[in-house]
Amino acid sequence: MRLAPLLALPPIALGIAAAVWMISSAQGPAQVKGGTPAHPVRVLTLAAQEIHPTATAWGNLRAAETWVAVSEVQGEVIWRHPDLEPGRLIPGGTEVLRIDPTDYELALAQAEADLAALSAEAEQLSAEAANTRRILDLERERLALAEADLTRTRRLTEQGTVPQARLDEAERATLLARRTVAELENSLALIPPRESRIAAQTARTEAARDRARRSLDRTTLTTPFDLRVTEVGAERFQTVAPGQVVIRADGIATAEVVAHLPIDSFRRLVANVPGGVTLDDMMRDLPITQIDVTLSPLADPAQEWPARVSRIEGALDARARTVPVVVTVDDPYADADPPRRLPLVSNMQVQLAFQGAPQGGRIAIPEAALHAGRVRVAGADDLLELRPVTIAFAQDGRVVIAEGLAPGDRLVLDDIAPAIPGMALLPIEASE
Repeated sequence: MRLAPLLALPPIALGIAAAVWMISSAQGPAQVKGGTPAHPVRVLTLAAQEIHPTATAWGNLRAAETWVAVSEVQGEVIWRHPDLEPGRLIPGGTEVLRIDPTDYELALAQAEADLAALSAEAEQLSAEAANTRRILDLERERLALAEADLTRTRRLTEQGTVPQARLDEAERATLLARRTVAELENSLALIPPRESRIAAQTARTEAARDRARRSLDRTTLTTPFDLRVTEVGAERFQTVAPGQVVIRADGIATAEVVAHLPIDSFRRLVANVPGGVTLDDMMRDLPITQIDVTLSPLADPAQEWPARVSRIEGALDARARTVPVVVTVDDPYADADPPRRLPLVSNMQVQLAFQGAPQGGRIAIPEAALHAGRVRVAGADDLLELRPVTIAFAQDGRVVIAEGLAPGDRLVLDDIAPAIPGMALLPIEASE
Protein backbone atom coordinates (compact mmCIF):
# COMPACT_ATOMS: atom_id res chain seq x y z
CA MET A 1 0.00 0.00 0.00
CA ARG A 2 1.33 3.35 -0.98
CA LEU A 3 1.18 5.74 2.01
CA ALA A 4 2.54 8.82 0.27
CA PRO A 5 -0.71 9.86 -1.40
CA LEU A 6 -2.61 9.39 1.86
CA LEU A 7 -0.12 11.43 3.80
CA ALA A 8 -0.51 14.15 1.25
CA LEU A 9 -4.27 14.48 2.11
CA PRO A 10 -5.37 17.16 4.59
CA PRO A 11 -5.84 15.95 8.23
CA ILE A 12 -9.53 16.79 8.21
CA ALA A 13 -10.28 14.58 5.26
CA LEU A 14 -8.31 11.82 6.88
CA GLY A 15 -10.43 12.02 10.03
CA ILE A 16 -13.65 11.89 8.08
CA ALA A 17 -12.56 8.81 6.25
CA ALA A 18 -11.59 7.04 9.48
CA ALA A 19 -14.97 7.78 11.04
CA VAL A 20 -16.87 6.41 8.05
CA TRP A 21 -14.83 3.26 8.12
CA MET A 22 -15.44 2.68 11.84
CA ILE A 23 -19.22 3.22 11.58
CA SER A 24 -19.64 0.96 8.60
CA SER A 25 -17.66 -1.84 10.17
CA ALA A 26 -19.35 -1.65 13.70
CA GLN A 27 -22.10 -4.11 14.81
CA GLY A 28 -25.78 -2.90 15.26
CA PRO A 29 -27.46 -2.38 18.71
CA ALA A 30 -28.59 -5.49 20.57
CA GLN A 31 -32.35 -6.40 20.25
CA VAL A 32 -34.19 -7.27 23.55
CA LYS A 33 -37.57 -9.07 23.25
CA GLY A 34 -40.37 -8.34 25.88
CA GLY A 35 -44.02 -6.99 26.56
CA THR A 36 -45.84 -4.74 29.11
CA PRO A 37 -44.97 -5.78 32.70
CA ALA A 38 -47.79 -7.55 34.67
CA HIS A 39 -49.48 -5.56 37.51
CA PRO A 40 -49.34 -7.38 40.87
CA VAL A 41 -52.74 -7.46 42.64
CA ARG A 42 -54.36 -9.32 45.53
CA VAL A 43 -57.21 -11.60 44.47
CA LEU A 44 -59.85 -13.56 46.37
CA THR A 45 -61.14 -16.81 44.92
CA LEU A 46 -64.90 -16.73 45.47
CA ALA A 47 -66.88 -19.60 46.97
CA ALA A 48 -70.57 -20.05 47.74
CA GLN A 49 -71.31 -19.55 51.43
CA GLU A 50 -74.15 -19.42 53.90
CA ILE A 51 -75.33 -15.89 54.69
CA HIS A 52 -77.40 -14.91 57.73
CA PRO A 53 -79.34 -11.74 56.83
CA THR A 54 -79.28 -9.20 59.63
CA ALA A 55 -81.00 -5.95 60.53
CA THR A 56 -80.70 -3.45 63.35
CA ALA A 57 -83.40 -1.30 64.92
CA TRP A 58 -83.97 0.82 68.00
CA GLY A 59 -86.96 1.48 70.19
CA ASN A 60 -88.34 2.12 73.68
CA LEU A 61 -89.39 -0.69 75.99
CA ARG A 62 -92.90 -0.95 77.35
CA ALA A 63 -94.65 -3.45 79.56
CA ALA A 64 -96.49 -6.17 77.67
CA GLU A 65 -99.24 -6.07 80.32
CA THR A 66 -100.50 -3.01 82.16
CA TRP A 67 -103.04 -2.66 84.96
CA VAL A 68 -105.18 0.44 85.35
CA ALA A 69 -107.27 0.12 88.50
CA VAL A 70 -110.44 2.21 88.26
CA SER A 71 -112.72 2.66 91.25
CA GLU A 72 -116.15 1.18 90.57
CA VAL A 73 -117.65 2.33 93.86
CA GLN A 74 -117.68 5.50 95.91
CA GLY A 75 -116.30 5.67 99.38
CA GLU A 76 -113.46 6.57 101.68
CA VAL A 77 -110.13 4.76 101.43
CA ILE A 78 -109.75 3.08 104.83
CA TRP A 79 -106.62 0.97 104.15
CA ARG A 80 -103.67 1.05 101.78
CA HIS A 81 -100.87 -1.50 101.37
CA PRO A 82 -97.52 -0.27 102.70
CA ASP A 83 -95.77 -1.13 99.40
CA LEU A 84 -98.34 0.68 97.28
CA GLU A 85 -95.86 3.31 96.13
CA PRO A 86 -94.53 4.15 92.64
CA GLY A 87 -91.60 1.91 91.76
CA ARG A 88 -92.42 -0.88 94.20
CA LEU A 89 -92.83 -4.50 93.10
CA ILE A 90 -95.99 -6.27 94.33
CA PRO A 91 -96.82 -9.96 93.76
CA GLY A 92 -100.04 -10.96 92.06
CA GLY A 93 -103.05 -11.67 94.27
CA THR A 94 -102.06 -9.06 96.87
CA GLU A 95 -104.75 -6.85 98.38
CA VAL A 96 -103.51 -3.29 97.97
CA LEU A 97 -106.46 -0.97 98.64
CA ARG A 98 -109.68 -1.08 100.65
CA ILE A 99 -112.66 1.29 100.42
CA ASP A 100 -115.18 1.74 103.24
CA PRO A 101 -117.77 -1.03 102.66
CA THR A 102 -120.40 0.16 105.19
CA ASP A 103 -122.89 1.58 102.67
CA TYR A 104 -122.77 -1.57 100.58
CA GLU A 105 -123.05 -3.87 103.58
CA LEU A 106 -126.21 -1.97 104.58
CA ALA A 107 -127.60 -2.20 101.08
CA LEU A 108 -126.91 -5.93 101.09
CA ALA A 109 -128.63 -6.35 104.45
CA GLN A 110 -131.67 -4.39 103.26
CA ALA A 111 -131.92 -6.46 100.09
CA GLU A 112 -131.73 -9.71 102.06
CA ALA A 113 -134.42 -8.43 104.47
CA ASP A 114 -136.67 -7.52 101.53
CA LEU A 115 -136.17 -10.98 100.10
CA ALA A 116 -137.15 -12.52 103.41
CA ALA A 117 -140.33 -10.40 103.49
CA LEU A 118 -141.22 -11.38 99.95
CA SER A 119 -140.61 -15.02 100.74
CA ALA A 120 -142.98 -14.76 103.72
CA GLU A 121 -145.57 -13.02 101.58
CA ALA A 122 -145.30 -15.76 98.98
CA GLU A 123 -145.83 -18.42 101.65
CA GLN A 124 -148.84 -16.50 103.01
CA LEU A 125 -150.33 -16.26 99.54
CA SER A 126 -149.84 -19.97 99.04
CA ALA A 127 -151.63 -20.66 102.33
CA GLU A 128 -154.47 -18.33 101.38
CA ALA A 129 -154.88 -20.11 98.08
CA ALA A 130 -155.09 -23.47 99.81
CA ASN A 131 -157.64 -22.19 102.32
CA THR A 132 -159.74 -20.57 99.62
CA ARG A 133 -159.82 -23.82 97.66
CA ARG A 134 -161.02 -25.76 100.71
CA ILE A 135 -163.75 -23.17 101.47
CA LEU A 136 -164.72 -23.11 97.81
CA ASP A 137 -165.24 -26.85 97.86
CA LEU A 138 -167.50 -26.51 100.90
CA GLU A 139 -169.45 -23.63 99.39
CA ARG A 140 -169.95 -25.56 96.18
CA GLU A 141 -171.41 -28.41 98.18
CA ARG A 142 -173.68 -25.96 100.04
CA LEU A 143 -174.70 -24.44 96.70
CA ALA A 144 -175.60 -27.87 95.43
CA LEU A 145 -177.78 -28.46 98.49
CA ALA A 146 -179.41 -25.04 98.14
CA GLU A 147 -180.22 -25.63 94.47
CA ALA A 148 -181.68 -29.07 95.29
CA ASP A 149 -183.78 -27.52 98.06
CA LEU A 150 -184.90 -24.76 95.69
CA THR A 151 -186.02 -27.32 93.12
CA ARG A 152 -187.93 -29.32 95.65
CA THR A 153 -189.54 -26.22 97.18
CA ARG A 154 -190.56 -24.91 93.76
CA ARG A 155 -192.27 -28.24 92.95
CA LEU A 156 -194.10 -28.28 96.26
CA THR A 157 -195.17 -24.69 95.80
CA GLU A 158 -196.60 -25.55 92.41
CA GLN A 159 -198.53 -28.37 94.11
CA GLY A 160 -199.83 -25.89 96.72
CA THR A 161 -198.38 -27.70 99.68
CA VAL A 162 -195.72 -25.04 100.48
CA PRO A 163 -196.39 -21.34 100.72
CA GLN A 164 -194.76 -18.84 98.40
CA ALA A 165 -192.74 -17.34 101.25
CA ARG A 166 -190.94 -20.65 101.64
CA LEU A 167 -190.01 -20.62 97.95
CA ASP A 168 -188.69 -17.06 98.20
CA GLU A 169 -186.54 -18.03 101.14
CA ALA A 170 -185.09 -20.98 99.22
CA GLU A 171 -184.26 -18.73 96.25
CA ARG A 172 -182.53 -16.22 98.53
CA ALA A 173 -180.43 -18.97 100.07
CA THR A 174 -179.48 -20.27 96.64
CA LEU A 175 -178.46 -16.83 95.38
CA LEU A 176 -176.36 -16.24 98.48
CA ALA A 177 -174.56 -19.57 97.99
CA ARG A 178 -173.93 -18.74 94.32
CA ARG A 179 -172.48 -15.34 95.26
CA THR A 180 -170.20 -16.91 97.85
CA VAL A 181 -168.92 -19.46 95.33
CA ALA A 182 -168.35 -16.70 92.74
CA GLU A 183 -166.43 -14.57 95.25
CA LEU A 184 -164.21 -17.50 96.19
CA GLU A 185 -163.56 -18.31 92.53
CA ASN A 186 -162.63 -14.66 91.90
CA SER A 187 -160.24 -14.76 94.86
CA LEU A 188 -158.55 -17.85 93.42
CA ALA A 189 -158.32 -16.16 90.01
CA LEU A 190 -156.41 -13.27 91.62
CA ILE A 191 -153.81 -15.60 93.14
CA PRO A 192 -151.61 -16.04 89.96
CA PRO A 193 -151.25 -12.26 89.33
CA ARG A 194 -150.29 -11.77 92.95
CA GLU A 195 -147.77 -14.59 92.65
CA SER A 196 -146.34 -12.96 89.50
CA ARG A 197 -146.04 -9.61 91.27
CA ILE A 198 -144.22 -11.23 94.18
CA ALA A 199 -141.90 -13.08 91.75
CA ALA A 200 -141.09 -9.80 89.97
CA GLN A 201 -140.41 -8.03 93.25
CA THR A 202 -138.23 -10.95 94.32
CA ALA A 203 -136.22 -10.81 91.08
CA ARG A 204 -135.74 -7.06 91.45
CA THR A 205 -134.66 -7.44 95.05
CA GLU A 206 -132.28 -10.26 94.14
CA ALA A 207 -130.72 -7.97 91.52
CA ALA A 208 -130.32 -5.29 94.17
CA ARG A 209 -128.75 -7.86 96.48
CA ASP A 210 -126.34 -9.05 93.77
CA ARG A 211 -125.48 -5.45 92.93
CA ALA A 212 -124.76 -4.77 96.60
CA ARG A 213 -122.58 -7.87 96.78
CA ARG A 214 -120.72 -6.84 93.65
CA SER A 215 -120.18 -3.34 95.00
CA LEU A 216 -119.02 -4.84 98.26
CA ASP A 217 -116.50 -6.98 96.38
CA ARG A 218 -115.31 -3.89 94.51
CA THR A 219 -114.39 -2.16 97.75
CA THR A 220 -111.23 -4.27 97.77
CA LEU A 221 -108.56 -3.97 95.03
CA THR A 222 -106.27 -6.96 94.44
CA THR A 223 -103.34 -7.12 92.01
CA PRO A 224 -104.12 -9.43 89.05
CA PHE A 225 -100.46 -10.38 88.37
CA ASP A 226 -96.92 -9.56 89.46
CA LEU A 227 -96.43 -5.88 88.74
CA ARG A 228 -94.48 -2.72 89.35
CA VAL A 229 -96.45 0.29 90.52
CA THR A 230 -96.10 3.37 88.33
CA GLU A 231 -98.77 5.70 89.74
CA VAL A 232 -101.03 5.87 92.80
CA GLY A 233 -104.02 8.23 92.74
CA ALA A 234 -105.64 7.52 96.10
CA GLU A 235 -104.52 8.29 99.62
CA ARG A 236 -105.85 7.02 102.90
CA PHE A 237 -108.95 8.87 104.16
CA GLN A 238 -109.53 10.23 100.64
CA THR A 239 -112.95 9.70 99.09
CA VAL A 240 -112.83 8.15 95.63
CA ALA A 241 -115.58 8.29 93.03
CA PRO A 242 -116.68 5.73 90.45
CA GLY A 243 -114.53 5.97 87.34
CA GLN A 244 -111.55 7.47 89.14
CA VAL A 245 -108.14 5.93 88.31
CA VAL A 246 -106.53 4.96 91.60
CA ILE A 247 -103.58 2.76 90.52
CA ARG A 248 -101.46 2.32 87.40
CA ALA A 249 -98.93 -0.50 87.18
CA ASP A 250 -96.87 -2.48 84.67
CA GLY A 251 -96.57 -6.24 84.58
CA ILE A 252 -93.07 -7.61 85.09
CA ALA A 253 -93.51 -11.01 83.42
CA THR A 254 -92.79 -9.73 79.90
CA ALA A 255 -91.69 -6.54 78.19
CA GLU A 256 -91.96 -5.56 74.56
CA VAL A 257 -90.65 -3.02 72.10
CA VAL A 258 -91.87 -2.02 68.65
CA ALA A 259 -89.04 -2.13 66.11
CA HIS A 260 -89.65 -0.26 62.87
CA LEU A 261 -87.89 -2.19 60.10
CA PRO A 262 -87.67 -1.03 56.48
CA ILE A 263 -89.74 -3.22 54.21
CA ASP A 264 -86.65 -4.45 52.32
CA SER A 265 -84.90 -5.41 55.55
CA PHE A 266 -87.96 -7.28 56.83
CA ARG A 267 -88.40 -9.07 53.51
CA ARG A 268 -84.74 -10.11 53.62
CA LEU A 269 -85.12 -11.57 57.12
CA VAL A 270 -87.96 -13.86 56.05
CA ALA A 271 -86.82 -14.46 52.46
CA ASN A 272 -85.94 -18.07 53.23
CA VAL A 273 -89.45 -18.92 54.41
CA PRO A 274 -91.16 -21.17 51.82
CA GLY A 275 -93.63 -19.06 49.91
CA GLY A 276 -92.59 -15.88 51.70
CA VAL A 277 -94.82 -14.14 54.21
CA THR A 278 -98.50 -14.07 53.31
CA LEU A 279 -101.19 -11.81 54.69
CA ASP A 280 -102.46 -14.70 56.81
CA ASP A 281 -98.98 -15.12 58.28
CA MET A 282 -98.85 -11.46 59.24
CA MET A 283 -102.36 -11.50 60.74
CA ARG A 284 -102.07 -14.85 62.53
CA ASP A 285 -98.85 -16.88 62.70
CA LEU A 286 -95.84 -14.96 61.51
CA PRO A 287 -92.98 -17.48 61.03
CA ILE A 288 -91.19 -16.12 64.08
CA THR A 289 -89.04 -19.23 64.36
CA GLN A 290 -87.12 -17.93 61.33
CA ILE A 291 -85.96 -14.76 63.11
CA ASP A 292 -83.60 -14.54 66.08
CA VAL A 293 -83.45 -11.33 68.08
CA THR A 294 -80.95 -10.04 70.63
CA LEU A 295 -81.76 -6.98 72.72
CA SER A 296 -79.22 -4.63 74.33
CA PRO A 297 -79.84 -1.47 76.40
CA LEU A 298 -78.26 1.61 74.85
CA ALA A 299 -77.07 2.59 78.32
CA ASP A 300 -75.04 -0.64 78.53
CA PRO A 301 -74.57 -2.32 75.13
CA ALA A 302 -72.52 -5.11 76.72
CA GLN A 303 -75.72 -6.54 78.22
CA GLU A 304 -77.60 -8.90 75.94
CA TRP A 305 -81.09 -10.27 76.44
CA PRO A 306 -82.68 -13.05 74.37
CA ALA A 307 -85.90 -11.88 72.74
CA ARG A 308 -88.44 -13.10 70.23
CA VAL A 309 -90.68 -11.68 67.54
CA SER A 310 -94.23 -12.03 68.86
CA ARG A 311 -96.34 -10.28 66.23
CA ILE A 312 -96.61 -7.51 63.66
CA GLU A 313 -98.85 -4.55 64.39
CA GLY A 314 -101.85 -3.95 62.19
CA ALA A 315 -100.50 -1.23 59.87
CA LEU A 316 -97.28 0.21 58.50
CA ASP A 317 -95.87 3.29 60.15
CA ALA A 318 -97.73 6.26 58.66
CA ARG A 319 -94.65 8.43 58.19
CA ALA A 320 -91.67 6.13 57.67
CA ARG A 321 -93.62 3.33 55.92
CA THR A 322 -91.77 0.75 57.98
CA VAL A 323 -92.94 -2.61 59.31
CA PRO A 324 -93.74 -2.38 63.06
CA VAL A 325 -92.36 -5.64 64.45
CA VAL A 326 -93.22 -6.29 68.10
CA VAL A 327 -90.36 -7.95 69.99
CA THR A 328 -91.05 -9.55 73.38
CA VAL A 329 -88.60 -10.21 76.21
CA ASP A 330 -89.55 -12.76 78.85
CA ASP A 331 -88.72 -12.10 82.51
CA PRO A 332 -87.14 -8.65 82.02
CA TYR A 333 -86.16 -8.50 85.70
CA ALA A 334 -84.26 -11.81 85.67
CA ASP A 335 -80.76 -11.65 87.18
CA ALA A 336 -81.11 -7.89 87.62
CA ASP A 337 -78.29 -6.56 89.78
CA PRO A 338 -78.18 -2.76 89.49
CA PRO A 339 -75.97 -1.06 88.59
CA ARG A 340 -74.00 -3.98 87.10
CA ARG A 341 -76.98 -5.48 85.30
CA LEU A 342 -79.98 -3.25 84.77
CA PRO A 343 -83.55 -4.57 84.63
CA LEU A 344 -85.50 -3.85 81.48
CA VAL A 345 -87.94 -1.18 82.61
CA SER A 346 -90.49 0.81 80.64
CA ASN A 347 -89.21 3.63 78.40
CA MET A 348 -85.65 2.23 78.37
CA GLN A 349 -84.00 2.75 74.97
CA VAL A 350 -82.73 -0.48 73.48
CA GLN A 351 -81.05 -1.76 70.34
CA LEU A 352 -82.39 -4.82 68.56
CA ALA A 353 -80.21 -7.10 66.42
CA PHE A 354 -82.28 -9.29 64.08
CA GLN A 355 -80.90 -12.36 62.32
CA GLY A 356 -82.93 -14.19 59.72
CA ALA A 357 -82.83 -17.76 58.50
CA PRO A 358 -79.56 -18.70 56.71
CA GLN A 359 -79.45 -18.37 52.94
CA GLY A 360 -77.18 -20.94 51.29
CA GLY A 361 -75.27 -20.70 48.00
CA ARG A 362 -74.66 -16.95 48.23
CA ILE A 363 -71.68 -15.01 46.88
CA ALA A 364 -70.56 -12.20 49.18
CA ILE A 365 -67.72 -9.75 48.48
CA PRO A 366 -66.17 -6.86 50.40
CA GLU A 367 -68.02 -3.61 49.82
CA ALA A 368 -64.75 -1.90 48.82
CA ALA A 369 -64.40 -4.29 45.85
CA LEU A 370 -67.54 -2.84 44.22
CA HIS A 371 -66.96 0.09 41.84
CA ALA A 372 -70.08 1.78 40.45
CA GLY A 373 -71.93 -1.49 39.92
CA ARG A 374 -68.87 -3.31 38.56
CA VAL A 375 -66.20 -5.58 39.98
CA ARG A 376 -62.69 -6.34 38.78
CA VAL A 377 -61.97 -9.97 38.04
CA ALA A 378 -58.73 -11.72 37.12
CA GLY A 379 -59.94 -13.65 34.09
CA ALA A 380 -58.35 -16.12 31.73
CA ASP A 381 -54.60 -15.66 31.15
CA ASP A 382 -54.60 -13.34 34.19
CA LEU A 383 -56.12 -10.49 32.22
CA LEU A 384 -58.30 -7.87 33.88
CA GLU A 385 -62.08 -8.00 33.37
CA LEU A 386 -64.58 -5.32 34.40
CA ARG A 387 -67.76 -7.23 35.12
CA PRO A 388 -71.19 -5.70 35.93
CA VAL A 389 -73.02 -7.33 38.87
CA THR A 390 -76.51 -7.25 40.40
CA ILE A 391 -76.64 -6.58 44.13
CA ALA A 392 -79.03 -8.56 46.34
CA PHE A 393 -78.34 -6.63 49.55
CA ALA A 394 -75.53 -5.22 51.63
CA GLN A 395 -74.80 -5.73 55.32
CA ASP A 396 -71.84 -5.51 57.69
CA GLY A 397 -69.46 -4.12 55.08
CA ARG A 398 -70.20 -6.91 52.60
CA VAL A 399 -72.28 -7.04 49.46
CA VAL A 400 -74.27 -10.13 48.50
CA ILE A 401 -74.26 -10.59 44.73
CA ALA A 402 -77.37 -11.89 42.98
CA GLU A 403 -75.93 -12.08 39.43
CA GLY A 404 -72.58 -11.53 37.77
CA LEU A 405 -70.23 -13.66 39.85
CA ALA A 406 -69.87 -17.40 40.33
CA PRO A 407 -67.86 -19.68 42.61
CA GLY A 408 -64.26 -19.90 41.41
CA ASP A 409 -64.06 -16.34 40.06
CA ARG A 410 -60.98 -14.45 41.22
CA LEU A 411 -62.04 -11.08 42.59
CA VAL A 412 -59.45 -8.29 42.50
CA LEU A 413 -59.26 -6.64 45.91
CA ASP A 414 -56.74 -3.88 45.14
CA ASP A 415 -57.58 -0.59 43.51
CA ILE A 416 -56.10 -0.24 40.02
CA ALA A 417 -55.67 3.13 38.39
CA PRO A 418 -56.32 3.18 35.58
CA ALA A 419 -58.29 -0.08 35.32
CA ILE A 420 -58.06 -1.03 31.65
CA PRO A 421 -59.83 -4.21 30.51
CA GLY A 422 -57.32 -6.76 29.20
CA MET A 423 -54.34 -5.45 31.14
CA ALA A 424 -51.98 -8.12 32.44
CA LEU A 425 -52.19 -8.98 36.11
CA LEU A 426 -49.97 -10.83 38.51
CA PRO A 427 -52.62 -12.38 40.89
CA ILE A 428 -51.61 -12.99 44.49
CA GLU A 429 -54.11 -15.01 46.52
CA ALA A 430 -55.13 -13.18 49.68
CA SER A 431 -57.27 -14.01 52.63
CA GLU A 432 -60.30 -11.77 53.04
